[in-house]
Amino acid sequence: MDLLALTEQLCAVPSVSGDEAALADIIEAQLRDRAPALEVTRLGANVVARTDRGAPTRIVLGGHLDTVPPNNNATPRLDGDTLHGLGSGDMKGGLAVMLEIAASLGGSGSRDVTLVFYDGEEVADEHNGLRRLFAERPDLVACDMAVLLEPTGQWMEAGCQGTIHTRLTFEGARAHSARPWMGVNAVHRAAPMLARIAAHEAPTVNVDGLDYRESLQIVRVKAGIANNVLPDLCEIVVNRRYAPACSFEEALEQTKALFDGADEVKVVSASPAAAPNLTDPLVSELVKSGELSVRPKLGWTDVARFTENGIPAVNFGPGDPELAHTADERVERADLEHCLRVLSKFVSG
Repeated sequence: MDLLALTEQLCAVPSVSGDEAALADIIEAQLRDRAPALEVTRLGANVVARTDRGAPTRIVLGGHLDTVPPNNNATPRLDGDTLHGLGSGDMKGGLAVMLEIAASLGGSGSRDVTLVFYDGEEVADEHNGLRRLFAERPDLVACDMAVLLEPTGQWMEAGCQGTIHTRLTFEGARAHSARPWMGVNAVHRAAPMLARIAAHEAPTVNVDGLDYRESLQIVRVKAGIANNVLPDLCEIVVNRRYAPACSFEEALEQTKALFDGADEVKVVSASPAAAPNLTDPLVSELVKSGELSVRPKLGWTDVARFTENGIPAVNFGPGDPELAHTADERVERADLEHCLRVLSKFVSG
């Protein structure tokens, strides 16, 4: 099939997180129709297709079905060799590549291949379909190496940053804003911390020759009940992105140490980083056979989930990662075809 047309077809099916079932139905139907040699398993809105050749090596190709909510781009629009629209790059172009690879897999080959189409990647970890598969059917995601077809712009993006969301609470006492001396303004108590975080210069950390630029950002502030009342509570949510240069436990302690002065520090969500794994033989083979340039992944992806389970994983897929989640999200035909060539060669061994 025409890859760009297939991507447009997938983009035309709404699949905002929590509403992936219709797209999963289409993916499953295409796999059963176009890839009859594969064993297809459905678990909720997750669809897994596998070869069973008894080969010594198994590669997983993974892609999430869900998108973020529309940003005036819900309807896909084709302009020559460019497809605009929600999910075109993140990551229905990758799903189209996976479907084409599935259709090409016959009964023989030097490697076994698993294709994992899963839900809930763009939301809280508890909804992540890959998490469910590892918990309930680890046999379906077992492999020697995984490639997540997140958009990477023809680069291979190695590893990923870890992320920690922390809620800082500052307490005060209510009073009329005309008589502030009778209370304690919780926002004013938080002000030094706000200024300290705003002035913080996050480092760039080199890991295996790749520069991971860290960040520490205030992402939410909540305070006040009325315009004439001093707030008695101020809550700040801070997001830290850290390089895969330390363990999750070490990163957590480093992060908590930055917030001295808050009345309460609570970690509300966290995901570990993933090392680049550039010395792994299969990762090295993908870089060499695909003639790929390598850069660090800035952001978190499910490569961390595979890495946490002892499986080396990388990000490589069609689309520009800087356009993901934007109104101008798009994917190019050349990018789709390049990804298909590289991964088809790699999985064939």
